[in-house]
Amino acid sequence: MTEDLDPRIEDQISTWRAYVSRPEAIDGRDVDELEDHLRGQIDRLEASGLDGDEAFLVAVKRLGGLDDLSREFAREHSERLWKQLMFQDEPRAPRTGGGLLLAVGLAAGAALAVKVPALFGMQFGEDASFYARFFALLVLPFLAAYFLVRRKAAVPTIAVVAVPFLAAAVVMAVYPFAPDGATLTLAATHVAVALWIVTGIAYVDGRVRSSRARMDFIRFTGEWVVYLALIALGGGVLVALTMGVFEAIGLDAGWFVEEVMVPCGLAGAIIVAAWLVEAKQSVIENIAPVLTKLFTPLFTLLLLAFIVAGFVQGNLIDGTTTEMFGQRDLLILFDIVLVVVVGLLLYALSARDPLAPPSWFDRMQLLMVVAALVVDIMVLVAMIGRIAEWGASPNKLASLGLNVILFANLAGAAWLQLRFAMQRAPFERLERWQTGFIPVYLAWAAIVVVVFPPLFSYV
Repeated sequence: MTEDLDPRIEDQISTWRAYVSRPEAIDGRDVDELEDHLRGQIDRLEASGLDGDEAFLVAVKRLGGLDDLSREFAREHSERLWKQLMFQDEPRAPRTGGGLLLAVGLAAGAALAVKVPALFGMQFGEDASFYARFFALLVLPFLAAYFLVRRKAAVPTIAVVAVPFLAAAVVMAVYPFAPDGATLTLAATHVAVALWIVTGIAYVDGRVRSSRARMDFIRFTGEWVVYLALIALGGGVLVALTMGVFEAIGLDAGWFVEEVMVPCGLAGAIIVAAWLVEAKQSVIENIAPVLTKLFTPLFTLLLLAFIVAGFVQGNLIDGTTTEMFGQRDLLILFDIVLVVVVGLLLYALSARDPLAPPSWFDRMQLLMVVAALVVDIMVLVAMIGRIAEWGASPNKLASLGLNVILFANLAGAAWLQLRFAMQRAPFERLERWQTGFIPVYLAWAAIVVVVFPPLFSYV
């Protein structure tokens, strides 16, 4: 047995032990062994940054995968313990450095930060160029601070996170972007991606070399996207009601919605969504894995239908693929599809039991990845044709670079997924391959932000 834990956790373990000891068929030595596994899980989870209540319930749910009684106990007690995690008093969670109050404070800080430029005449709805440059820099530092405080990060980790933020701020402030130039749009989108990955360093508390830690950040990202989307849907309803109510009494609330509710709400929602993921971490069933199981077959059918349509139309056979992809919007659309496919693959891997044998879903993923590879080749051929015919541009080269990275990522994933499905390679190799590409995406985003603008004269 491990050493005694917090008295509250010891009480919960006693309740769990009494529950699993009820059936006469279970020997006391078996319960002792299960309890030893439970305590070991709690120790490891607390060491990773969870507080006692969180660690207990996550451990019980993981143990539930080995023992039906533990799974039933987790099901019956999840609601009570989830409420404890969501609304517990701050002094009872000293390990995490605060939960709800910290998140609310930083969310308010992010909301105020996006309104500070208004003091200098910058309006969210009118000065799109300014906010395109700096929105990520105004909000993501608060999210990074949230994780750094919760993890009680060391000074070196804080420095590793802070330096890229400072460098990005200097680049976005100094570069003389054309107001409506392509390089501004590229820099704005890629700086958000780069800083999100840097925020991941804070999330994993500097353990960037750990494949498991990187996968934890991928798992967090998937859950965060789901929560942010749900908050956005609720925010849309709130905006509609606000407009309707004030219009009914003869007042125009449009300026308030556009200049206050939308920017402040978005900034705050980014922090609150992160807190929701942290607060319910594995306490109730995750939403994103369910969506992954739903959309993987649908995206596989979409890719296969596109490939079949290309062959039927003859575009792949007579060499007119470039004409087929002649419009830039189509190229962008299929870039988005390929990115979503990689996202589905990543999150499916993050939600999978690494010890489980290959299943039908793994084979479905392999089919999706192979179909995505075929589509990626078609897109690459189209892009090279466009560059050869019309010349290079920042958008074309940025898209080409992304597709080359996606091709390498998907090709390696397809090979390792095939070997795993044939039980010739462990799941861990596939996981390491996927998480190993996070620094590659970070490097490419940094190149687009720093190199592309001066290379194309900031237009």
